[in-house]
Amino acid sequence: MNDLVDPRARNFYVRTMQALTAAEVPFMVGGAYAFARYTGIERHTKDLDIFVVPEDAERTLAVLAAEGYTCDMTFPHWLGKAHCGEDFVDVIFSSGNAVARVDARWFDHARRDLVLDQDVLLVPPEEMVWSKAFIMERERFDGADVAHVLRACADELDWSRLVRRFGDHFRVLLSHLILFGFIYPGEQSKIPGPVMLHLLDRLRRDTYAQKSVCKGHCSRDSNT
Repeated sequence: MNDLVDPRARNFYVRTMQALTAAEVPFMVGGAYAFARYTGIERHTKDLDIFVVPEDAERTLAVLAAEGYTCDMTFPHWLGKAHCGEDFVDVIFSSGNAVARVDARWFDHARRDLVLDQDVLLVPPEEMVWSKAFIMERERFDGADVAHVLRACADELDWSRLVRRFGDHFRVLLSHLILFGFIYPGEQSKIPGPVMLHLLDRLRRDTYAQKSVCKGHCSRDSNT
């Protein structure tokens, strides 16, 4: 990733991580940097995704504001931003649909690695799959990212924990697992058989138990 980041942006991101570390704000790096570590696919998106628990969101922005950044709580239920010219840091503490809320378990299973030569924690691959799986919008669909993470990390995922993360939204996980088998038919055995059987059996039992309710529309940037 170092070769894809211009020096100005790199300095901004490094300064951000160093400031949070010095202020003892627990954080994880996600987004393109964690994605590259897990999949080997590198891309520069002009931002750095920092994940914190909701209780630390305001403090994180305060630390970055003290560094001279322009900060705002863009969406109070899940996202703040810190700007420096054309580059920015996303301070993420939940998801737009309020399902993938950051909690202590993210940190319990986070992986330590180097990002721009900084020793930091990375968002766990299970939580990356969980949070990205719900992003299905007209202008953005993260299904490809989910498939890449599954392909790269399936053998080491804590599948029981991943299934528990989705909970009553298990159909979303199942849909991505089925799609994975379509994208990579020669590698669908990466998805453990017992996981597929469990989800399919749950789908069978759940099909006729649902009430008339719509769960399909929840904008990522909604304030509700």
